[in-house]
Amino acid sequence: MPSPNDLRTAMWQALRTDMTVMAGLESEGGFARPLTCQFDESGDQGPIWFFTATNTSLVSALTSASDGHLAFASKDHSLFATIEGTFMLRNDPLMIERLWNPFVAAWYEEGKSDPKLALVRFEPRSAKIWQNESSLWAGIKMLFGADPKDDYREKVADVRL
Repeated sequence: MPSPNDLRTAMWQALRTDMTVMAGLESEGGFARPLTCQFDESGDQGPIWFFTATNTSLVSALTSASDGHLAFASKDHSLFATIEGTFMLRNDPLMIERLWNPFVAAWYEEGKSDPKLALVRFEPRSAKIWQNESSLWAGIKMLFGADPKDDYREKVADVRL
């Protein structure tokens, strides 16, 4: 049985590997859009950074600090998470330089000084994390009379970030 700390560690590893989340602001009623995570290598966990455009509804709806959430599913579906936190617009040239990469550059014709470029910081507060048990394994357990729900109860954690 994984501990909450094990699930927290697994979530951060999966986020750094898979990088795509659905991000939404509370002020938008939970409407979410896909964004690609960027991580500052000086930290082990948060914050999470996102490059986006100034003309998006996300940037338009941001206040100085806006509550929101990320929804995440690892590519292999072995882990799912909902992460609550705060979004902030942070067009810091030093951070843009630090996070800049060829995949980001492809979206901005004028490079790091493109007027459409927006850098958003997400400061995570808490997460609910689920580790997924193989549905095939759950089916085999049911054939032998075991209740697969018992295993799932032990693979969920609410954690502070």
